[in-house]
Amino acid sequence: MKKLEIIIKPEKLESLKAILEGCEVNGIMISNVMGYGNQKGYTQMYRGTKYNVNLLPKVKVETVIPKELADPIIDAIVDEINTGNYGDGKIFVYDVQDAIRIRTGEHGREAL
Repeated sequence: MKKLEIIIKPEKLESLKAILEGCEVNGIMISNVMGYGNQKGYTQMYRGTKYNVNLLPKVKVETVIPKELADPIIDAIVDEINTGNYGDGKIFVYDVQDAIRIRTGEHGREAL
């Protein structure tokens, strides 16, 4: 199994959810986060004073999927979410040793 941790712009969340639902991903966890990468934020004027805003709003989506679905899902996400601009996001991929459904005690893929 693989865990995908996907960091994207908030406005791309609905597109990402559609991709994951289309790939029959069973569950996702969504968190609102703030951060920056290569773009280092932006400069804003407020009442004649410049402010550097370096923490930008992002959305983190986490899901655990069967190993064989990881590459097709990642490719679909990159194709759909990519705008070619800084701040499009990142996908982190982790190996998952096991998953246990607490309610039934099921392990592995059955727990997803």
